[in-house]
Amino acid sequence: MTEDEAVDEELLTIGAFAARARLSAKALRLYDRLGLLEPARVDEASGYRYYRAEQVARARTVALLRQLDMPLARVAEVVDAPDGATAADRLDAYWAQVEARVAGQRTLAEYLRGRLTGRSSEVYGKFVVETVDVPEQVLIGESRHVPADELPVWIGSALDRLEAAARECGGVTAPPFVVYHAEVSPESDGPAEACVPVADETAARAWLARTGRTHTTTVRVEPARRLAFTRITKAQVAHPQILAAFEAVEEWIAREGLEQAGPCREVYFADWEAAGAGDPVCDVAFPVR
Repeated sequence: MTEDEAVDEELLTIGAFAARARLSAKALRLYDRLGLLEPARVDEASGYRYYRAEQVARARTVALLRQLDMPLARVAEVVDAPDGATAADRLDAYWAQVEARVAGQRTLAEYLRGRLTGRSSEVYGKFVVETVDVPEQVLIGESRHVPADELPVWIGSALDRLEAAARECGGVTAPPFVVYHAEVSPESDGPAEACVPVADETAARAWLARTGRTHTTTVRVEPARRLAFTRITKAQVAHPQILAAFEAVEEWIAREGLEQAGPCREVYFADWEAAGAGDPVCDVAFPVR
C-alpha cells in the first residue's frame, strides 16, 4: 500500500487530506511536529500519516491564520481555544497588535519621507532644547539587554522594582530615568539601564548586599553633569516621534558647538497612567560638555 492510498473509509492519506485542506504535505508535517494538527493515526511500520475528514476544518483554519502572518504559537492559542468566542477574542487581540504596529510603521514612513526630502529641520524645529545642571546622584539601577518590542514593559517593571527598593535606601530624590548604553531597535538590544536616584548610598549598598542581586543590579554614584534636553508629551514618546526628539537634541548640541559626554537617556517626571496624550511626561536628554 502506498502513502497516497486510503487505509479505510474513515481515514485519508496525507496526500488526499492535503488536497482537501488546500495545504502541502510539507506544511502538514510541520504542523504535526508543532502539535497544531496531529494525524489521526501514524503507521508504525511505514511512518505514513492518516487523517480524519473532520480535521479538514481545523487544517483550513490554521492555513487562513497563517495568511495573517500569525506566529505559529499564536495560531495554536486560537485553534486550541475552548470555544468559538474565546478563539475570536484571541484573534481580535492579535489583530489589534497588527494594526498598532502598522500605524507605527505608517508614522515612521511619514517621518522618513520628511528626512529623505530634506525637511528634517521642520521636524526638529518643533522641539525646544534647553540645558540643566544635575548634581551628583546615588543611583540604584537595573540593566538588561532588551529588544525594542519588550522595552516599554521592561521599563515599567524595572522602575517599579527599583522605586520599591528605594524605600530601603533613604527614598527617591529625583525623577527616575533610563540610560541607553547602546541602541535599542529591532536590530539591537542595548543594553538599557533603569535608574532611580536615592538618598543614602550606605543603605543602598546594604540593600544590594542583602538582596544578593546579580550583576544586572547595581549601586553607583553618578557625578554632577549638564544635560541638554527637550521635553516631550505622552503621545511623542511613541516611535518614531521620540526618534525625532533625540535627533533634535543631537542637532542642537552640534549647532551650539557642544560635545556629547555620555549615552542618551529618558527622564520620567510624570505619572504615566494619569497623564493624557498631550501632557509632558518625559525629558529626552544627552550629557554635554
